[in-house]
Amino acid sequence: MTSNDDRAERVTSAPRIGRRGLLGGATVLAASGAVFAGGGAAAAAGGPDQPPLTIIPVPEQVPAREGYAPVPGGRLWYWDTGGRGTPIILMHPGSGSGEIWPYQQPYFAKAGYRVIGFSMRGKFGSSAPDPANPGTGADDLHSLVQFLGIDRFHLVGVAYGGGVALDYALTREARLLSLSISGSLTSVTNPDYVAMLRRLRPTGFNDMPASFIELGPSYRALNPEGMHAWEEIHDRASTSDVGQPYATSPTWADVERLRVPTLLLWGDGDLYSPPSVQRVMASHFRNVETFVADECGHAPHWERPDVYNPTLRRFLRKHSR
Repeated sequence: MTSNDDRAERVTSAPRIGRRGLLGGATVLAASGAVFAGGGAAAAAGGPDQPPLTIIPVPEQVPAREGYAPVPGGRLWYWDTGGRGTPIILMHPGSGSGEIWPYQQPYFAKAGYRVIGFSMRGKFGSSAPDPANPGTGADDLHSLVQFLGIDRFHLVGVAYGGGVALDYALTREARLLSLSISGSLTSVTNPDYVAMLRRLRPTGFNDMPASFIELGPSYRALNPEGMHAWEEIHDRASTSDVGQPYATSPTWADVERLRVPTLLLWGDGDLYSPPSVQRVMASHFRNVETFVADECGHAPHWERPDVYNPTLRRFLRKHSR
């Protein structure tokens, strides 16, 4: 099992509580969102005249079909908004599950895309990995793609999901219209890169509360209800202590061979992966755009959907069929 990415996030099994959010049309979730300045590889810092972040409730979810896709020795729980639009597949972070996308599901469906989310093995609704043969997240993703009859698609991954998304790009690049990664350390094995990541996570880092590690301070300060909703999804996300290894152990030379259009979208307050890591990573992609979200931690899709969604949409529009 690789140690680079946030697979090592503090994810705990907890008694299951009632489902909220993604497909239940919850209205109590909220996330920060207000004036944002940013673009290119960095965002402009907020000045004294910048208004405080405001709370944006989760929008009503569009209808989506739920089901189970077979994988060797198990199954994956997924949801699919359907339609004839270009498919987008969302890969959740290690701290979450297929429930973590309530801000993206209706936004991109209403923009004309077919939006698909799922839980990786050992996460909410999906089978636990077999310890003797756990498979890989990239191979499971491909099983889902084949089950749903998808040819080419946009792949979007956050944190550990971004590492699996890169894994898929390295093994099946021809299937991708684009690749979008947020806050992921990936599984790149170059020693200097691995050493840099270790310096970012001192002893005891993973013992801190997951919401402290992953959600930025502005979000935690101003949106306790949103933080609680995130924690509920986190607490029921992990259903197994067995993890899945990556399919590849790439070096930067492997990444440099990729041609797929790539977006790296980071939070400026990411404790796992600050913008300095994004810049290192961006220097090894041939066809890359970068964006840094102001006042945001490790979860820009959750904390700053007002920034994450339109930035991602502009990128996808350029590379859709």
